[in-house]
Amino acid sequence: MPDTTTPSGTTRPATIRGRVDEATPSVGRLALYVAGAVFWGWVLFRWVNRWLGEPFVPDGEPMVPAAAVEAALAGLPVMGAYAGGIAFAVETLPRLAGGLWLTVLITLSSLFVGFFIAVPLAVTRVYGNYSAYASLAYTELLRGTPLLAQLFVLHFGLNIGGYVPTFLEGVFPRNVVWVAIVGFILNGAAYQAEYIRGSLESVETGQITAGRAIGLTKIETIYYVVLPQGLRYAIPSWTNEFVYLIKYSSLAAFITVPELYYRAFAIASDTFRYTAIFVVVGLLYLALVLTASNVMAWIERKTAIPGVGTGSER
Repeated sequence: MPDTTTPSGTTRPATIRGRVDEATPSVGRLALYVAGAVFWGWVLFRWVNRWLGEPFVPDGEPMVPAAAVEAALAGLPVMGAYAGGIAFAVETLPRLAGGLWLTVLITLSSLFVGFFIAVPLAVTRVYGNYSAYASLAYTELLRGTPLLAQLFVLHFGLNIGGYVPTFLEGVFPRNVVWVAIVGFILNGAAYQAEYIRGSLESVETGQITAGRAIGLTKIETIYYVVLPQGLRYAIPSWTNEFVYLIKYSSLAAFITVPELYYRAFAIASDTFRYTAIFVVVGLLYLALVLTASNVMAWIERKTAIPGVGTGSER
């Protein structure tokens, strides 16, 4: 058993997260929270401003003129060297905010809707008979072929965008956004099904017997006994899926979905400042990933049961 007692006699946290939390200076965590509040405050302001018909600032225009920002920073000792780059970011960020909305929407819809497809797939894969083969075929087909190829088939081959109901047309700038949402949901469900399958198989098989012994049906035992434990085990894998979806949502740009990467590439083509714009976009993706990681860590802590699952009390 590893020694968890420090030389001074105090007890070391048993988990890596606990040690990180203990070692990280509080000022660092405070700076991270402030940065997150500033980022999401700006993002929500731009979205609400656009949805309300631009009452505060014209869509696509910065709140502060880029030239004023550059002039204010040019005289500072260190910031002066980066004044031009920061002014460029201030000028382009409003155009990226709309793409950021589609990136978040595609990611969250894939994760949320895909979950309700993935759970039945995983359950039938573990506990089904012939249905297990159907689940296996679905997951292997979707995981074994490139997501980009699947998007091309849905868009150019099956023309999913042409079947969007009339009342849904105009919800997004282009109907092809619906194609991307469907593609990412189908693909994400396959990966989530595998994560959940692995988690269900880690639950003791004797609990099925115990559930049946107290009068529960097999389905009731899975629903009330196995799934609550297995889904907790799957949270770390879901965090990886969340991060994966945020970054790979950029593939939607190849079927002309105007999400974050698509808009960044369009700006780069107009300005020829590829390095600067992709540094800005990289920081935006990083902010999304850090937010997702912290949200999933919070969910993991809140759903942890001492002695069960993957929480800090394990």
